[in-house]
Amino acid sequence: MAMSSILNADDIKKALDAFAVADSFDHNKFFEMVGLKAKSAEDVRKAFLVLDADNSGFIEEEELKFVLKGFAKDGRDLTDKETKAFLAAADKDGDGKIGVDEFTALVKE
Repeated sequence: MAMSSILNADDIKKALDAFAVADSFDHNKFFEMVGLKAKSAEDVRKAFLVLDADNSGFIEEEELKFVLKGFAKDGRDLTDKETKAFLAAADKDGDGKIGVDEFTALVKE
């Protein structure tokens, strides 16, 4: 499943363009810009499944680095600083990875 089947392609492009500069990524603003915050919990779960590249049921730190590519192939890689900040914001149980419930809570906050 492509992210564009869940979200508007124009919104995705605008959000990726807004955070094209390294160390500019803000997950709250990004999720709002792509329209994910306004989506149902089911659509947020579908987005999680797209981002869970290895289908482990979690988004690990290595997958987070490529999260923008999950929205569009031409998305940039997150910097190590951005990746760690994103993980810290979402990983509420401290296991070093983001589960679907943690992801949904992060998107909806």
